Amino acid sequence: MREVLASLDTVPNAALPTRFGPFRIYGFESEEDDEQLVALVRRPLSDQRPTLVRIHSQCVTGDIFHSLRCDCGEQLEQALQRIAEAGSGVLLYQFQEGRGIGLINKLHAYQFQDQGVDTVEANARLGFEADLRCYRFCALVLLRLGISRIRLMSNNPEKIRGLEAEGLQVVERVPLVVEPSPVSQEYLKTKREKLGHLL
Repeated sequence: MREVLASLDTVPNAALPTRFGPFRIYGFESEEDDEQLVALVRRPLSDQRPTLVRIHSQCVTGDIFHSLRCDCGEQLEQALQRIAEAGSGVLLYQFQEGRGIGLINKLHAYQFQDQGVDTVEANARLGFEADLRCYRFCALVLLRLGISRIRLMSNNPEKIRGLEAEGLQVVERVPLVVEPSPVSQEYLKTKREKLGHLL
């Protein structure tokens, strides 16, 4: 993954003013498997203190259209707000829609869910595992940004294990708690009971 190992000067980046304050956005692409992600960085980052980090998987329905089926959009906004309040941090935005099955397959899964099955069962009917995401590229990008000790905003223990397997030190898990809606209650229950999320 030459892009990650090269100087950050070679990575496309630009100022990104947001309603959560100023960030700098970096774009990374893996030559191994064409995986892409963007990093929103709020400086200054410190070598002395663990960095506040969120790894957020793309969710078009939640992040853009504010769907109530999931907690994704609210988690994204919470994470950006916390980075803003802390004055520094990193949000990595992975393009791994639907826990890695892609947008169209996620919509097929929604159809099954409309018939009464949960997200895990819907993925199984489509021939997928419950969660196909991988965090290796995220770990490499964080290391390229000079970050090895992190405070991870996540409810997903698999993210912690995935990052630690790549040499990062997760010194603290920072929960992202979203008040469930009547629509999302079963979704969150499935995340807790079948995927082991810490809710």
